[in-house]
Amino acid sequence: DDDTFSNVFCENSKKLINVHLFALAAKYYSLSNLGVCTPLEDVLEALRGDNQGTTGIKTDEFMNNKKSHEVQVMSELIDSIANYCGIKQVIDIGSGKGYLSSFLSMQYNLKVYGIDSSNTNTNGAHERNRKLKKHWRAYQSRGRANLKSQRLEKANDRPVESEIKCKAISEKPLNNDSSLQSQDQVTIQDLVPSCGFTEVATSETSKQTEVDLVTLTQSDESRLSEEVLAILNVLPADAVEVSSSSQCSCGELCEEERAQRKMASLKAKASKSSESNLYFPLTSCITAETELSDIITDLEDCMMVGLHTCGDLAANTLRIFTAKPEIKAVCSVGCCYHLLSEQFENQEDCPEEVWGFPMCQYLKDKGWCCGRNARMSACLALERVAVGQMLPTESLFYRAVLQVILEEIYGVTKSDRHVGKTFSKSSSFIDYVRKSLKKLELDDSKLPDSCIMDYHEKYKHRMNELEAFNMLKVVLAPCIEVLILLDRLCYLKEQDNIAWSGLVKLFDPVKSPRCYAVIALKKQSCF
Repeated sequence: DDDTFSNVFCENSKKLINVHLFALAAKYYSLSNLGVCTPLEDVLEALRGDNQGTTGIKTDEFMNNKKSHEVQVMSELIDSIANYCGIKQVIDIGSGKGYLSSFLSMQYNLKVYGIDSSNTNTNGAHERNRKLKKHWRAYQSRGRANLKSQRLEKANDRPVESEIKCKAISEKPLNNDSSLQSQDQVTIQDLVPSCGFTEVATSETSKQTEVDLVTLTQSDESRLSEEVLAILNVLPADAVEVSSSSQCSCGELCEEERAQRKMASLKAKASKSSESNLYFPLTSCITAETELSDIITDLEDCMMVGLHTCGDLAANTLRIFTAKPEIKAVCSVGCCYHLLSEQFENQEDCPEEVWGFPMCQYLKDKGWCCGRNARMSACLALERVAVGQMLPTESLFYRAVLQVILEEIYGVTKSDRHVGKTFSKSSSFIDYVRKSLKKLELDDSKLPDSCIMDYHEKYKHRMNELEAFNMLKVVLAPCIEVLILLDRLCYLKEQDNIAWSGLVKLFDPVKSPRCYAVIALKKQSCF
């Protein structure tokens, strides 16, 4: 009912008169309250059917907490979509340093092309991926060890009579006809290590395994071979080296063991070679008109993804998805709403221009405009403020007073240059103003320190007012984000080739405030 919130603003002055009602209205029109999102659990269940998800390596081994959370959740969803669509190629738009791309390729064996406009990011992704592979094999070995634990535990839990028999064997002298000569006698318990062994003990385990193999009689070899090989398969292929110990006089078993290990080593090298081709970081600026086939020579049926694609890149990702038949699905999480281009913001008549907002025909027909201030507000994190992570009031105050100085002293009301993160690098307000003026390429010599401090003193009593104003912006932030996200969803709903599209809350908004994904799948006839 529209009348419920009719008393939020004064009818004549249009000023806010009921803050409590304003907050209730903002909550009512937030995405979490409108009921338009599809739960992530429902999406995964529909995609997988009876199949269970893959339990893999935890990403917090090599990412910070925020990035780990994002990559873990999103990669699982992407893998489920790829399996559902029967595709193995993924294009990661705005891939940055390749956190998502490398994890998708290594954990889920997907062929990933990571495209970023920054050559610095692409080079960094190459280097990070190279280092990650070294550690990844250790994580994989650890995972294989866990999968083998039951078999090892079973070997350790032999019946007592087996132990007695082993003891008798160990006490019995070796047959003179045996081709294996050794003075050491061991039991099976010495051969099979504890199921809880770690990679630290790998070298000791391999050495002990070799000693055990050459001291057992021929009749025991066949009985133990399956268990011995199971242990060797648990270890990384290059962790077990062929010993040249004098204890082994090149017997048949040693030769067989060497051959098996050599084959395992060759397979491991082949595997490493193929793994190195699963992730390709590329540098290119993506627009709505981009031809992916010009960038990716072996483009095939694929899906397009983007984790926090900045500004217009999120909108262009959806446009490319709808236009290219080879792209069967999309999963896009946008960010940096303040960098969106708006068709009706400057009232310029550019019908051929492709804009970041609005996308859907409904808002185009309405001539809808948010404006930069509103889009800046949409980037704020209500959930973080709600749990006590307060806004940086002092830095906002510095920036507000700086703008007054720019207008009154320099006559500057608009600039293409940005101050950036000057506050964190400044020791005082004076230092902040001077560094900011240099960034803006303005002469600070005509502005004495006393004048700068006069401005600071003039407005410092209004800091509480500024804080209250920014809190109202935070409360309103989810409503503005709703408008931008629903615009993208409506754009997909307007397309004839889309089988399903929806908004899905992927992340914990305290860890990752831009937590909503726009997801869509093409119709089967488009496959």
